[in-house]
Amino acid sequence: MRDLLDASVWLPLSAPDHVHYARARRYWDDEAASEMAFCRVTALALLRYLTNPRILGNAALDGNAAWRALRTWLALPQITFLSEPAGLDELLGQWASQLNLRGARWTDAYLAAFAAASGCRLVAFDSDFKVYPGIEFLYLRP
Repeated sequence: MRDLLDASVWLPLSAPDHVHYARARRYWDDEAASEMAFCRVTALALLRYLTNPRILGNAALDGNAAWRALRTWLALPQITFLSEPAGLDELLGQWASQLNLRGARWTDAYLAAFAAASGCRLVAFDSDFKVYPGIEFLYLRP
């Protein structure tokens, strides 16, 4: 099984001064699957976070440097970029009615459905992913 990492994991792995860097690194060294993945949403979120001074302060990158950081991750042999899998929309539709999705929960539901439909374990610092039935989920408790 491969791991689909939420941006809440990619960010501290990309920023050694981040408060969750040590826990993210422990995941990387000891708990990660042999293959880890980005999808379009997690890649865009990482780019958004890396360039946001409210998140990284003076360590925030310009757009070109953030793009290079993403490309560096994607160049590693154990990192892959996944396209949307079949069955994703069906899961989102089920959860829309079962879980009354609203606001920011749509993006979480998308990532959970993406992980489930692509056979990935979802890895995140956000415990809210526990509500999605039938997904493999690793919560990185800080």
